[in-house]
Amino acid sequence: QVQLVESGGGLVQPGGSLRLSCAASGSIFSINAMGWYRQAPGKQRELVATITSGSSTNYADSVKGRFTISRDNAKNTVYLQMNSLKPEDTAVYYCNAKIVRSRWNAGVADYWGQGTQVTVSS
Repeated sequence: QVQLVESGGGLVQPGGSLRLSCAASGSIFSINAMGWYRQAPGKQRELVATITSGSSTNYADSVKGRFTISRDNAKNTVYLQMNSLKPEDTAVYYCNAKIVRSRWNAGVADYWGQGTQVTVSS
């Protein structure tokens, strides 16, 4: 079993900051990449940021310069530091991990957390 648990969401004022965390646990051989996606009301889920095991990063244009993704490979944890938050950042943020379950099982599978609400409002 693999479980992803997000934390750190909440209500902040515009211009404020939040730090999201996501820890993966369970039967894991390796994690190729982890990332954050978000879904705002009435909109489709979109990529926010991803990071590979080699620490290569990718960001949505809308968050570049404001958000920073990082990971602790030893703890199978990914973080999203969100600065200069805008009301447009309001969404449910979902953690994603591309996981190899074991040395003896082929393929990489996607796993998702339950989501954490981020609300940016004055």
